[in-house]
Amino acid sequence: MNTCLVANLGLAEYPAAREMERRLVAARKAGAVPDVLLLCEHPHVITQGRAGRKENLLASPRVLQQMGVSFFDTDRGGDITYHGPGQLVAYPILRLSEIRRDVGWYVRQLEEAMIRASADFGISAARIPGMTGIWAAPPDTPEAEAEKLGAIGVHISRWVTSHGLAYNVATDLRYFDLIMPCGLCGRRATSLEKLLDRAVSVAEVAPRMAAHLGAALGLETQNVAVSEIERRLVEFEASQEAAAPIVA
Repeated sequence: MNTCLVANLGLAEYPAAREMERRLVAARKAGAVPDVLLLCEHPHVITQGRAGRKENLLASPRVLQQMGVSFFDTDRGGDITYHGPGQLVAYPILRLSEIRRDVGWYVRQLEEAMIRASADFGISAARIPGMTGIWAAPPDTPEAEAEKLGAIGVHISRWVTSHGLAYNVATDLRYFDLIMPCGLCGRRATSLEKLLDRAVSVAEVAPRMAAHLGAALGLETQNVAVSEIERRLVEFEASQEAAAPIVA
């Protein structure tokens, strides 16, 4: 069983988290680090994937600025989504070729981890055929009224994964009104806190999500400090610089 290092970045600005992810992808491709799972929350930000359409952003740049919401285009799959405080974001940087060369299977495992984490809190979340992510509703509510609890958008290069999942724990759902989530008209977002009708913290959910991701992907998770991840990256980047040819 391969080891996956798990590091929690806390509340991390989106560009800073993406830069660490970029560096980890390069190191993982070179075999300089093992698989890594980054956990974090982001300040208010809207990101658009490769399949995104501008019309799914319902707010003007002025409104976004007034509300303190950043916007970034990304290289992940999927359409448009929102990240913010109270939402658990997980970025697995894995060499998928050493686990299973099957992108569809990988996405299903990310969904499975979110389904299992929801079950830990007594919430029955499920997939909906033809849609990516997981959905949930209060008891005795028709499936057609289920709302999106967790979203997925991934990128894979040379079988190394990046981006990942976003799971609404205590997210301020009003920010989803700024977009058409994942381009799905008429489908709203929900959160664990809303479904449970009580306060829930990301800190309660994060270790459970990491454990379920490890189990679903057949990885042994090991918690490490962010400083340990940074140390390994600095060592790798120094070795790359030392090996680079000198141009006169």
